[in-house]
Amino acid sequence: MAAARKSQPLDAVRRERRESRALPRDFYERPVLEVARDLVGKLLVHELGPEPLVARIVEVEAYRGPEDRAAHSAGGRRTTRNEAMWGPAGHAYLFFVYGMHWQFNVVTGRVGEPHAVLVRAVEPVQGKERMARRRGVAPARRELSNGPGKLCQALGLDARHYGLDLTRPPLYLLDAPKARVVRSKRIGIDYAGAWALRPWRFSEAGNPYVSKPPEGRLRRA
Repeated sequence: MAAARKSQPLDAVRRERRESRALPRDFYERPVLEVARDLVGKLLVHELGPEPLVARIVEVEAYRGPEDRAAHSAGGRRTTRNEAMWGPAGHAYLFFVYGMHWQFNVVTGRVGEPHAVLVRAVEPVQGKERMARRRGVAPARRELSNGPGKLCQALGLDARHYGLDLTRPPLYLLDAPKARVVRSKRIGIDYAGAWALRPWRFSEAGNPYVSKPPEGRLRRA
């Protein structure tokens, strides 16, 4: 019992240190395109099990509703599913697709401004073996986390994380050295018409974990 009582203050100190390192709220309260570009290279941390799972973000897509026809909030649509998009910046927005995959998004901007950034791919940094077991693939394979559904499975992200505050554990982002980022059009949104051509996909140039190589002439972000 005495040992347990002594550990509690230490655990509290460790938690406080983690929270102080997490990206602050004002990082997310900026325009969605700025946040999207700056997310590439940041570390995504999920404190799950005996050690945190850590991955480096290498590909994202920005969605700027309600005018963006590709966004879940297009036309001002507000539902139970996308409610998190309308709330404070720096929270997690997760949604389920194809009856099998979760996808993780970061809410940005001001309250009532339904903008979010989809994290499309990550590069494992810590806990790679555990991620591989969760995915059922070899640790060395890029398929471990080179897609939005794959990374959620690898990092253990699902409905339980909907709406979580990303400025504190158990799920948060850490700063890291800047990456060389390129812009290209988003993937799989042909239904959005001219909005599908917007260069709102940001990825790290040459990273093997990017889900799909950018097509056409690349633009530096």
